[in-house]
Amino acid sequence: MQNGIPFPNFDPIAIHIWGGFGIRWYALAYLAGILLGWFICVRLTRTYAHESVLRADKDVSHFSDFVGYAALGIVLGGRLGYVLLYDLSSYLAQPWRIFNLLEGGMSFHGGLIGVVVATWLYCRALKLPLLRFADMLAVAAPVGLFFGRIANFINGELWGRPTDLPWGVIFPIPVSIQSRYPEVARHPSQLYEAALEGLLLFALVFSLYRIAALRNRPGTIMGVFLGGYGIARFIVEFFREPDAHLQFLFGWMSYGQLYSIPLVIIGLAMIVWKQRQQPESGKTS
Repeated sequence: MQNGIPFPNFDPIAIHIWGGFGIRWYALAYLAGILLGWFICVRLTRTYAHESVLRADKDVSHFSDFVGYAALGIVLGGRLGYVLLYDLSSYLAQPWRIFNLLEGGMSFHGGLIGVVVATWLYCRALKLPLLRFADMLAVAAPVGLFFGRIANFINGELWGRPTDLPWGVIFPIPVSIQSRYPEVARHPSQLYEAALEGLLLFALVFSLYRIAALRNRPGTIMGVFLGGYGIARFIVEFFREPDAHLQFLFGWMSYGQLYSIPLVIIGLAMIVWKQRQQPESGKTS
């Protein structure tokens, strides 16, 4: 397993401003995901404006105003999720590290909870149809996931397990953990996730959203997104190396897989629940 593709020497700072300060690729990934997600939601609103399916959501300004809430939910939820779900003891010993976002440590599952809370509060305050709003967010979410995983690859983090496949990448391993993780060819699991959680999942939810019968059963697309992400993440975790401080559960299951199981269950439950209901009218009178 000594053969492999050398990891490109990416600069973690995409735009240098002054001295050692600048805008990192990870920040650009978040920005691109949020802005493109907003664009997708606006396009969906305008494309299906002839239907009453969007109700109060017809005003695209709702999505413009929601961007700030979504960003706050992603960052706060993602950071707190990582602290609580993956490394609580370490942060309890050094709680000031919780606020040091530059050291890394974000959780999708935590970010998802953050966005769910932000969406619920926003829709409740403006009396918007929650599930219809959520369905459009579900179409946009894989775009953010795609850019996030590309940023993980550029940063040389969250690399995969050793492999002898020809596309294995030799990632730079910090000296402090090289005794446990030698520099050998590894699965570029970040790119696997970008393909499955990003491109493939987007193609699926976008195609399904175009079906009127599914749009008129609000919550169905969100169920597909949750279940699809959970399945994709569960699969990729077999190729991804867990963080150095984490152990496998039952000798084979990662924490990422454990936290993805509820998403699959909730997603499937939402799909079954909505398909048993009568569709709502999607045409204006």
